[in-house]
Amino acid sequence: MKIDFKKTLDCYQARRGQFRIVDVPDLQYLMIDGHGDPNTAPAYAGALAALYPVAYKLKFASKRELGRDYVVPPLEALWWATDMAAFTARRDKSQWDWTVMIMAPEWITGAMVEAARATVAATAPPSSSLDALRLDTLHEGRCVQTLHVGPYDAEAEVLAELHHGFIPAADLRMTGKHHEIYLSDARRVEPAKLRTILRQPVADA
Repeated sequence: MKIDFKKTLDCYQARRGQFRIVDVPDLQYLMIDGHGDPNTAPAYAGALAALYPVAYKLKFASKRELGRDYVVPPLEALWWATDMAAFTARRDKSQWDWTVMIMAPEWITGAMVEAARATVAATAPPSSSLDALRLDTLHEGRCVQTLHVGPYDAEAEVLAELHHGFIPAADLRMTGKHHEIYLSDARRVEPAKLRTILRQPVADA
């Protein structure tokens, strides 16, 4: 059977207009770090051009070598800035730092990632970001998340309610980095219909 983690993992479930506290298990990801406006920074486009080919090579290797097939999980990203208002309110994308990532099932090993990287590198031409790709585990634990429907730049109101309304009202405080899970393909879905999970790690206030 082909596993679809968006359906089997509770942390990929969210509803529009509802903030939900969820315990996120430790998950491993293919990751690439960068800085700058995701719409214009060559590093961001290069990161995606490295992530997707390796993610699909791993999927095919898993099915072929291990007999374990799965749907490649959605693109995700961690976002932050020295002044977080540049992200949440001003949307000054030139100041953003990011880690783009795609979840890899727990049975994917470092050796499998290196083999997939080598296969992708043999293609012409490989992404310049391929060497920066790593397999790492993200420890988020308790988080609050919701589903945002609409353009990415329309997130500010939802984030303000999350950060300044729900989280303090629940006697919580923000801890880790802002996390987005892109359930829609922005190349194929109009901005008004984009579905994005917004997640914020939290701890007791």
